[in-house]
Amino acid sequence: MRGAMAFPSTRFQPTMIGLFVVFCLCLSLASDLARGEAEVERVDYASQIRPILSNACFRCHGPDEASREADFRLDIPLVTTTGEPQPAEQIASHFTEVLTRVRSGDPDLQMPPREAGPALTAEQIALLERWIQEGAEYNQHWSFRPVVRPSVPTLAAGQEWVRNPVDAFVLRKLQSQHLTPAATASRETLIRRVYLDVVGLLPSLEELELYLQDESPDAYEQMVERALASPHYGERWGRHWLDQARYADTNGYTVDSERSIWPYRDWVIDAFNDDKPFDEFTIEQLAGDLLPQPTRDQLIATGFHRNTLVNQEGGTDAEQFRNEAVVDRVNTTGAVWLGLTVGCAQCHTHKFDPISIQEYYQLFAFFNSNEDVNRITPTLSLPTAEQEASLAKLDQQLQQSRAELKSLENRVNETKSANPDAAKQELTGSESHWSFPEPKELLSEAGAKFTTLEDGSFLMSGPNGSTDTYTLRLQTDLKQLTAVRLETLTDASLPKQGPGRAGNGNFVLNRIQLQSGPQSAEWTEAVADHSQPKYPVTDAIDGQLKTGWAINVTKGNMNVNRTAIFLCQPLMRDESGEVVLKLEFGAEPAGYNIGRFRIAFSAEDPQQLLHERDELTRVQQQVEKLEAERKKLAAAIPTTMIMRDLPKPRETHVLIRGDFLRPGDPVSPGTPAVLPPLEAAPADPQRTRLDLARWLVSREHPLTARVFVNRVWLHYFPRGLVETENDFGMQGSLPTHPQLLDWLAAEFMEQGWSMKHLHRLILNSATYRQSSAIRPELAEIDPDNKLLARQSRLRIDAEIVRDLGLSVSGLLHPEIGGPGVYPPQPDGVYAFTQRNASWPTSTGPNRYRRGMYTFFMRSAPHPLLTTFDTPGLSTTCTSRSRSNTPLQALTLANDEAFQEVYRAFGKRLHEYQGTDGERIEWACRICFSRLPSAVEQTTIHDFQARMHSVYRDNPESARKLVSEKPDTPQDDLTELAAWTMTARLLLNLDEFITRE
Repeated sequence: MRGAMAFPSTRFQPTMIGLFVVFCLCLSLASDLARGEAEVERVDYASQIRPILSNACFRCHGPDEASREADFRLDIPLVTTTGEPQPAEQIASHFTEVLTRVRSGDPDLQMPPREAGPALTAEQIALLERWIQEGAEYNQHWSFRPVVRPSVPTLAAGQEWVRNPVDAFVLRKLQSQHLTPAATASRETLIRRVYLDVVGLLPSLEELELYLQDESPDAYEQMVERALASPHYGERWGRHWLDQARYADTNGYTVDSERSIWPYRDWVIDAFNDDKPFDEFTIEQLAGDLLPQPTRDQLIATGFHRNTLVNQEGGTDAEQFRNEAVVDRVNTTGAVWLGLTVGCAQCHTHKFDPISIQEYYQLFAFFNSNEDVNRITPTLSLPTAEQEASLAKLDQQLQQSRAELKSLENRVNETKSANPDAAKQELTGSESHWSFPEPKELLSEAGAKFTTLEDGSFLMSGPNGSTDTYTLRLQTDLKQLTAVRLETLTDASLPKQGPGRAGNGNFVLNRIQLQSGPQSAEWTEAVADHSQPKYPVTDAIDGQLKTGWAINVTKGNMNVNRTAIFLCQPLMRDESGEVVLKLEFGAEPAGYNIGRFRIAFSAEDPQQLLHERDELTRVQQQVEKLEAERKKLAAAIPTTMIMRDLPKPRETHVLIRGDFLRPGDPVSPGTPAVLPPLEAAPADPQRTRLDLARWLVSREHPLTARVFVNRVWLHYFPRGLVETENDFGMQGSLPTHPQLLDWLAAEFMEQGWSMKHLHRLILNSATYRQSSAIRPELAEIDPDNKLLARQSRLRIDAEIVRDLGLSVSGLLHPEIGGPGVYPPQPDGVYAFTQRNASWPTSTGPNRYRRGMYTFFMRSAPHPLLTTFDTPGLSTTCTSRSRSNTPLQALTLANDEAFQEVYRAFGKRLHEYQGTDGERIEWACRICFSRLPSAVEQTTIHDFQARMHSVYRDNPESARKLVSEKPDTPQDDLTELAAWTMTARLLLNLDEFITRE
């Protein structure tokens, strides 16, 4: 503010200084907005002055007080010290010096300073002078004003072209520019356009014939209805929404592991097919879990905000990435429903739009109490009715078996108490076969400590060596020993409750030895109630330290008590009555030592001992079998990530500079003051996501309907009515047809937020039906087609490129929904990802599913998708870019996924019953929904004949191209190869992947 601060303070109060800075903002847009002197309309601040201020000066003199210079701002009306508007004559009297500075060429006086932008033109100055003379009146930014339904224009001429109100608004704009609309496109073009736009597939020959032969006045409207009724409509428009939802099949960041959230994708498809009202569509996605008694579908819908990233890299701070997810939810909500760059207020008050940092964190508070903390949970299990019945049956059986097992275990434990004679007999007297020795000396080679518990078991603590040997000197009354019973027991002090000391609670007993004096026991057999695969109990008596007995398998079989019995040839104890028992644990894996165990000896017949635990073992095995069945069934049941709030909300603070480690003042959930307020606070003042969702779709909200209808519009035309569809704020574009936008928004809300109703309005309009041919006068006056004097050619989206090939080739599998699939892709795509994941290429029908079902890995998307501009989907994408690159042509011509298509389509052409000319006509109708011209017919026929000649002379090349069996006749090979190349030619034409 080099020059401005030199003004005498007596002449410039803060409100007057603000007016001076208004002049500093007249940069790039004023020349387009300036009116001629003859115009009598007042200068409009919102449409003519504010864009200039926003572009040039709000950065330093706007809402953000942290960056505001000279302590004045320009984004609010100029008022007196009492808050009243300044009189126009009072304002004008203060601008003599200001105008001098604006016109000055002196760098020390010039405003704006040269480093801030170019000097103002005479037209810009004149516009500002008019605005000041009229009182420098401020009015609200257009997008923050309520949606008021405008009257449909009545036109003096051209009314016959108008098919619905959309056309009336468009035609009035065209006539104001002395332009006329384009002719209606041909019927063939229209049906192809509608089907590509509405369902993302080409019309079948049956659909094409039905429309072309229908001479009724409403033939077109009926064709539109058939397209909207197609179940593939939900796929096409669901894909647009999934871009905004940042849907993907992996967690993101460097690990980028797989997640299950595809049921949310299927919910979106169903919602579009069912024409779910957009207000319900919004509420269920943002707060379905908070609705009274939410249904399963309403919970699935909350997956919208579970599409945030999860960082599974070791050593990360879960709270940091929880905050990152909340930030993404705020920014996505702002972009998708408000059409505002809300994220610009995360670290400071928005530089241009009236959103303070405090208001940003009020929005943040709505999402700050979700249960997920940088993790997959909470999730929802989605069993079918049949699966639910099977689960219920298994759960009942498990409950009964576990109760029986518990009863048996209790009785076994009772036999170890003081006088358990009756209990012993209940188990066929088996416990009486066993004798519990008295410990004399207990040693651990690694220095672990033994603690003898009341039940006679030993609990280990202290050092857990990578290897260890427990040496137990035990006193027994038995004259001879024929068996050792080892019970491994769980304990709360052990990892995962044990019974082992390894991190997962497991152990590996590599060798067991029993000695009496110089004699060692000769083991004959070993049995256990459970052994881990590849770790049988017999490995503990094979004499090898590289093998051993372990017990863990999977969840449900881990961390429970286990028993093993080791049988030996009778071992006579010496006169001392002492024996030595050794339990050895090797180094592979390290630290897998037993944590708690109990020893018993027996002198009974070994064969009798084998039956002592039959009953208990039988029930244990039954429980394990049922648990395994249940686990297998549960694994087959899909789950999906959902939203769920904590019972008690987290306290939210303004985060200074957006840093989660620097909390500032506390805030409560709320919305920006520039927008209508939330409804009156309920008895519980704590606002929730449900309040936010209902606020977004209230009739008074000025943005939601405008933003949504604008995004629908841009998918039918090259751009939205507001070109900056992601920015309805001060820096955004003005609507090209503001009254049409408001009429559509009002109609959308008043018709129950019906999305299909909105589609019908646009599709049935004469504006949509225009030819896309460019007329010479339009190329100069309106090269970007903002005035809508024609339709526009658009290249189809990435997912649809292969869909069309699959469709015409007959390969397309039209199944809707289900988990992601893996179509062919080049080798090595995942080579440089952290996980170096595999790509299990699908076989059978799943290989030929629509592109929207392709498994989407955020760190390495399918290369076909990225080549044709699919966004990365780590953040919301409200509008895709469209590029035109050589790589796209090379991919279409050479990618293996397309070679399958060419071979299949070539085979269809070869097998078509007709002449070559008829085959070509049939192919063009399938691919382009029209017959070929005479020139095209000749050109394609000549190409096919040339290919026939080439492959007749190169039979091996023909066989390689069509991948046929070795015994295929040469004539068939030649024909197949020639038609395959013809199919390749047709599918590589620009027209094939273009919507006219």
